[in-house]
Amino acid sequence: MAGAAESMPTREAAARAGVSPATVRRWVRAGLVPSYHGRWTRAAVGQVQMIARMRERGHSLAELRRAVAEGRLAFGFIDALLAGSAEEGLSLSEAARAVGLEASLIERIVATLGWSPVRERQLSATELALLRHVASVLAAGFPLAALLQLARVYGQAMAQVADAEVRLFHLYVHEPLMRSGADGVEMIEQLEGMTRALLPLAAPLMEGVHRRYLQHFVEQDVVGHMEADFDGHDQRLGRMRVAIAFADLAGYTRLTEELGELHAVDAVERFIEQVKATLPADARVIKTIGDAVMVVGPDPAALARWAVDFQARQRERPLPRIGMHAGAALYRDGDYFGRDVNIAARVAARAGGGEVLVTRAVVAAGGTGLQFERIGAIRLKGFTEPTEIFLAWRRREGEGGGG
Repeated sequence: MAGAAESMPTREAAARAGVSPATVRRWVRAGLVPSYHGRWTRAAVGQVQMIARMRERGHSLAELRRAVAEGRLAFGFIDALLAGSAEEGLSLSEAARAVGLEASLIERIVATLGWSPVRERQLSATELALLRHVASVLAAGFPLAALLQLARVYGQAMAQVADAEVRLFHLYVHEPLMRSGADGVEMIEQLEGMTRALLPLAAPLMEGVHRRYLQHFVEQDVVGHMEADFDGHDQRLGRMRVAIAFADLAGYTRLTEELGELHAVDAVERFIEQVKATLPADARVIKTIGDAVMVVGPDPAALARWAVDFQARQRERPLPRIGMHAGAALYRDGDYFGRDVNIAARVAARAGGGEVLVTRAVVAAGGTGLQFERIGAIRLKGFTEPTEIFLAWRRREGEGGGG
């Protein structure tokens, strides 16, 4: 009876890993499942699944045995900690009937979030709960186009968060444990303890940060509606009147070659932190690309003053260069696109270290205390018509407005 009782959990563990029970028993005897102590815990099942995936990738048992001994596969238990309910899910057609959404729409939502396709698999309880929330939001009248964009932003943001969690855990926890000489079992126990402590932090942290930023941007949106002059503004759906600034470090590639990547990355991190810390309250960093930062705000004059003041505080090389333009940008998936964004990027590419270059649209917005010197009408890369470019700086006593 004892053997029969043991064989059932073994068969279940094998089924979850997609291998035979005999294969699982062989892995246990070979010491490839150090978290197995005569019973199939979730950590042990997770280790079996990890071994199965590594075997599919062509790794030999000898390679896996060394990896287990060194603790390099000690993350197998994570699958068990993050696994959902063991209950079977629903097929796509069953899920569509259960949540009241068309099957094609469910496929589209899941793809937008960046998850694996659902046509050939079952939807988990977590996915079904999410789809029920989606159905409620759509029933309340929220536009589908906007919801899909929001889902894409959530998916991208959460993917970035999860990627950072895993990589930072690996760099600052897993690798130091491996270097410490801890054996596989000891490492699994320590990693499991830290992971169980860390996981509950995610929900309150994300909820708190989300609420704080949501309150901030709702307030900014209200202010924008109160102060906006819609006469003559581009009112096409999805477009917003904004000021766009691109900033990067002039000579960053040379700095990398001369001083090494770590020094250069430190310089970029300090630069990005300075940008975020000094921006006007209604402006924000949209994205970073290497050493470049894209900033968007509703007020061209305020953003121009920030750019000039930011440059005036710089003392360390490489000095930043900043280019600015104002116009109607297409807002999509949390980012800004279109001709006016491209103009701002091209203007920034024309700037030298320590300079702020702006277009006529920024000059027209004014900017208390700023001086603008016309450089000329320049044909920017990718544009047929020339663009007027001006050098901006803080007006000194006795100077006129320029432009």
